[in-house]
Amino acid sequence: MDELVKSFKTIALMGKPRRDINLQMHKNLYQWLKERGYRVLVEKDVGEKFGLPEEALATVEQIGEQAQLVIVIGGDGNMLGRARILAKYHIPMIGINRGNLGFLTDIDPKNAYAQLEACLEHGEFFVEERFLLEAKIERNGEIISSGNAVNEAVIHPAKIAHMIDFHVYINDKFAFSQRSDGLIVSTPTGSTAYSLSAGGPILTPNLNAIALVPMFPHTLSSRPLVIDGDSKISIRFAEHNTSQLELGCDSQIALDFCPDDVVHIEKSPHKLRLLHLKNYNYYNVLSTKLGWLKNF
Repeated sequence: MDELVKSFKTIALMGKPRRDINLQMHKNLYQWLKERGYRVLVEKDVGEKFGLPEEALATVEQIGEQAQLVIVIGGDGNMLGRARILAKYHIPMIGINRGNLGFLTDIDPKNAYAQLEACLEHGEFFVEERFLLEAKIERNGEIISSGNAVNEAVIHPAKIAHMIDFHVYINDKFAFSQRSDGLIVSTPTGSTAYSLSAGGPILTPNLNAIALVPMFPHTLSSRPLVIDGDSKISIRFAEHNTSQLELGCDSQIALDFCPDDVVHIEKSPHKLRLLHLKNYNYYNVLSTKLGWLKNF
């Protein structure tokens, strides 16, 4: 752990603030890190807003190549967007929660500097790895598009309120057919996101498992299914489905496809590395965010 702390020489600040108060945190944190001797990189479009020198501005890819730690200021949406790109660089990420739920953003902005000092100066942290999903669309034997997801890959009609018929294969073996509004394929990280809203199970982050959760199925016998995380999922569609189908990754990337295509989803070779405070407790996060109150 001490070696990892020593390796934090270049730290990046990321996240696009919606309000000026968040931009002020970027400014203050930039100065705070500079005063402690760190080289600090800031996402270009944000850094330009408060007049940083050119050498401090960087693209997401440049941050991936040069930084040893990324601090994301914002909500889980900001973390998801950056994580999908930065996972391939194996950089630890930690979030300062400026959003609503904050399942991925640990640090309370009110105590941000004390908590960051504990991490950066005293090594009071640990790094947790979480897997991503990789989704591909196959057409006539060729992959025509792909995307990755930290939370979930969702198959649904491009138009609202259309049901679709599809067959699901797991490791090239037929598993089930379904008629529903779509299918959510969720990681353990995503089990507290869209999947939870659709009645899916909560999976602890360390599980090597994937949840398949139907969206408004046409039969009461359709239930969420949890499978081994190393499984390969393939989905084929009936010809009579609407011609406009969509594969969404974390509700931030949309890949269009048609009923003749095949969707493949499996674990990505890259992992999200989350840096947590030493006293981080996943069950406390669940209790706080989901309102699991004590009765005594």
